[in-house]
Amino acid sequence: MAALMDRKTPIFSNHGCRLNAYETEAMKDLAATHGVEDAVIVNTCAVTAEAVRKARQDIRKLRRENPNAKLIVTGCAAQTEPERFAAMGEVDVVLGNTEKMDPATWRGMAPDMIGQTEPVQVDDIMSVTETAGHLIDGFGTRSRAYVQVQNGCDHRCTFCIIPFGRGNSRSVPAGVVVDQIKRLVGTGYNEVVLTGVDLTSWGADLPGTPKLGDLVMRILKLVPDLPRLRISSIDSIEVDENLMQAIATEPRLMPHLHLSLQHGDDMILKRMKRRHLRDDAIRFTEEARKLRPNMTFGADIIAGFPTETEDMFANSLALVQDCHLTWLHIFPYSPRPGTPAARMPQVKGPDIKARAARLRKAGQAQVATHLQAQLGVTHQVLLESRRMGRTAQFAEVHFDSDQPESQIVAARITGVADEHLTA
Repeated sequence: MAALMDRKTPIFSNHGCRLNAYETEAMKDLAATHGVEDAVIVNTCAVTAEAVRKARQDIRKLRRENPNAKLIVTGCAAQTEPERFAAMGEVDVVLGNTEKMDPATWRGMAPDMIGQTEPVQVDDIMSVTETAGHLIDGFGTRSRAYVQVQNGCDHRCTFCIIPFGRGNSRSVPAGVVVDQIKRLVGTGYNEVVLTGVDLTSWGADLPGTPKLGDLVMRILKLVPDLPRLRISSIDSIEVDENLMQAIATEPRLMPHLHLSLQHGDDMILKRMKRRHLRDDAIRFTEEARKLRPNMTFGADIIAGFPTETEDMFANSLALVQDCHLTWLHIFPYSPRPGTPAARMPQVKGPDIKARAARLRKAGQAQVATHLQAQLGVTHQVLLESRRMGRTAQFAEVHFDSDQPESQIVAARITGVADEHLTA
């Protein structure tokens, strides 16, 4: 994840979700502004026990490679298990998720403050009531920028530790979001992605309790020069009328939605404390496709949740076709200490692994079907590099000659190879 560092430049190693990646970029700006040197910063994920294990492994590796650097650990795993990371001999400082975005924290990491920094800076995340709009110039490529509009989660799914790492749901005001997107478009970005922990809860804590659809419509109206607006993972049961209206009428809203479904069996969904049932997911995808026939869907699905029988798993497997799911994120279940699901009867490890593999295979088949259907079709492709870009449905497209990087080009699809298109 990271190479050997020179004396001055900090190393940042990111784990986990797109929001973490966004915040890592914001931390880079904060560290540079306050002159932080000779530091390694690991931004951890807590979504599964395996994610925590990988973070600890990365910390030990980075310490071996950089024996004299100040090693700082932050992110969701640091928030939920600060003592565990503080006890690692490799770690100098542990920062919570609020502290990592505070300029005062990074002032305290400057060279003239060495030795004066508290080794554990992790406050009660549940007491945080605001989310600042971190004004960074996007990341990843010069074509697509990510804008954090929401943080935290008010729901308590039985498998999930994330609310204890991120706190309760809080929203960035619409005016702040619109101003940031205007600035990003002004610097040349052709696509903006709205991101958050529980995106469809945006607005519940703001005056007038606006919905995500209100924010989307406001962005598209007030930023007419934005060519493409994309939404990251959503909870389909919370989708509001204005968002459905935007799907139906706004071509600048990209026809790809990633759904937090988690399972396809009603009993397991109830044991997960999800707020939707199987038929709700199918109904939503059918309605969305009627409004936007070229809509594609991704989804998060957990394999091997406690008490899952083979018949229950079969309902998840069938959901891939029933909802026309194309881009899957499959999570083999692993228990998180402190969650209710960790106390439920567990599925055997080999069964979990096998079911996850079957779900991935089903997803690959759906991808292959989608890609084959694009042969001969002309797509508007946003270039991420000179020879690679993505369609509006987020399919990857490879070109055999150089294209104008970060621009949107019309491309006729000529072939399919290794889960991507050629043009």
